[in-house]
Amino acid sequence: MSLSSSSSRRLFGTCLLVILIGLNLRPSMAALGPLVEAIRADVAITFTQIALLTTLPVLAMGLGCFVNAVLVRRLGMSGVIALALAAIALADALHWLGLGKAGLMISALGAGIGIAFIQATLPGIIKHAAGVKTPLVMGLYIAAIMGGAALASFLTPALSHWIGWEGSLALWSVPAVVALAVWLGRRALMPAPPERSSARLSLRQVARVPRFWALATFFGLGTAGYTCVLAWVPPTFTSLGWPPTQAGLALSWLTVLEVIAGLLFPALAQRMGDRRPVLFTVLGLAVAGFLLLGLMPQATGWLATALIGLGIGGLFPMSLIITMDHLDDPAAAGQLTAWVQGIGYVIASLSPLVAGVMKDALGGFQPAWLVLGGVFLGLMGLALRFDNDRVARRAHSLGAAVAA
Repeated sequence: MSLSSSSSRRLFGTCLLVILIGLNLRPSMAALGPLVEAIRADVAITFTQIALLTTLPVLAMGLGCFVNAVLVRRLGMSGVIALALAAIALADALHWLGLGKAGLMISALGAGIGIAFIQATLPGIIKHAAGVKTPLVMGLYIAAIMGGAALASFLTPALSHWIGWEGSLALWSVPAVVALAVWLGRRALMPAPPERSSARLSLRQVARVPRFWALATFFGLGTAGYTCVLAWVPPTFTSLGWPPTQAGLALSWLTVLEVIAGLLFPALAQRMGDRRPVLFTVLGLAVAGFLLLGLMPQATGWLATALIGLGIGGLFPMSLIITMDHLDDPAAAGQLTAWVQGIGYVIASLSPLVAGVMKDALGGFQPAWLVLGGVFLGLMGLALRFDNDRVARRAHSLGAAVAA
């Protein structure tokens, strides 16, 4: 077998594994939105407490990034991915036990921790395996994440009619078990990841570099829009009189467009030296969508969700790509991405909770969508800082932190 055909086969295998893993990183959260009314019919729970079912896993995703480096040193990157997939599978399967509010909270935390370990570890593995193709593979990875959310939001309401809402949530443990089995037998599919990172990039080191906080804030506020969408788009439409299946379909429609955006915009970024035109495009789409959803949700629901899907679907991978642009070493870039996600997800975890409190206090979700439109407008100003010259200078600062 020629070297090029072997490399192509390994790249294909890497893409396959990345897709299988990515599909498991959002169903635990995306499946909940369409079932809010069914859950509230069986469990005494407020909208603020429902918001915790999205806030807790996102918060766990952030905090888990801070301990991920320790786990990688002890278990290796492969071991961490395996442990994380097992945690997601067990957390989803817990719904079979029907433990009510406590079970919902425990499952949310368990899934969030597993997701955190994967999201902190997999970008470094991707950069090691894909090399110059990293933006394209990252696009597939993010598209798979969004695709998992789309499948969950579309299939779960229908499944709940047959096996109840607990059973429909528990079924999402099956794809995690499949991904775990393939990961354990992956040797012929992709280059072995570095089991022990040679880079030692601590939070204390990067915290001294202002660019780190710019990247973490950009990722966190952008992801705040996504987590709020995941939690509250279906309830927004059910509160307007839409049936739950149609409200779930709205989230599926949004996430299908996220998948398209997750493939399209990183591919455009691959061809462009300057990432900012892509960043401005996706942020502009999201701003328009949030404003329409806040001002005219009934009349423009499908258009608003389409614009939001394209915007945040493109922003998520671009946030990770511009972070990894700052360091050439795959291990160091992976650790930097983990720290950025750690801070970012802690920021993002607050948005579903704030929107839930606003819903309980004001009676509607529209004010939250308008606030998010303003936040994303502000992100366009922050994106101005990510030009090539500044990235090169700040990369030198972060590189010095690695060497320190």
